[in-house]
Amino acid sequence: MTVHFIGAGPGAADLITVRGRDLIASSPVCLYAGALVPVELLDHCPPGARKIDTANLNLDEIIAELATAHADGHDVARLHSGDPSVFSAMAEQLRRLDTLGIPYDVTPGVPAYAAAAATLSRELTVPEVGQTVILTRIGGSASAMPAGEDLATLGRSRATIVLHLAVQQIDRVVDELLPNYGPDCPVAVVARASRDDEVVLRGTLAGIADQVKAAGVRRTAVIIAGKVLSATAFRDSHLYSVDRAR
Repeated sequence: MTVHFIGAGPGAADLITVRGRDLIASSPVCLYAGALVPVELLDHCPPGARKIDTANLNLDEIIAELATAHADGHDVARLHSGDPSVFSAMAEQLRRLDTLGIPYDVTPGVPAYAAAAATLSRELTVPEVGQTVILTRIGGSASAMPAGEDLATLGRSRATIVLHLAVQQIDRVVDELLPNYGPDCPVAVVARASRDDEVVLRGTLAGIADQVKAAGVRRTAVIIAGKVLSATAFRDSHLYSVDRAR
């Protein structure tokens, strides 16, 4: 028996990996975050599979379901939105499973920031413009940010910055980025990336907050800020250069 932690992708049901789809199809138990994981993925579950929406379960209740499946000898497809390596709350589950001696593995998925960049038709690493991407959030009602990981500190590099779980505090995000990035810094907000009801907002730090409020975007959104979003005059990559020895 194995608990398979599977990245279900950013929202479009066909953005799950082939491995993830096949693990769903072979697992008699499926735990999924109902508010975030596309319900179409449950169509891959085998007939008679036990399907459990974890949206209203706490950690103890989730672990209890996994322990029951383990006792019954049933593999579990544990679906997380996006990619489970980023802001998925997977680590605390793995820690509990280690204690209980329940085996698990992890299958990656398409992260929300990658889906957002695809929607924007942008590469987030552009030669001599931006070669670093910071994935972060801001402190709020959830756990506090570690020392030194506030936006004022992270922003000193002026690297491309991607914020998850922050659109509800867009005014604060703008205020904390402005000193390092400036009011003309390109910004994009992509809500529900890859879904049919996707919302895309483009602008600058000076005006993006007003756009977010006017559009009513309050959750399931990624904020991207950095010069790469508007870069056009940059050198070609060395990867395909005629000067590169092959």
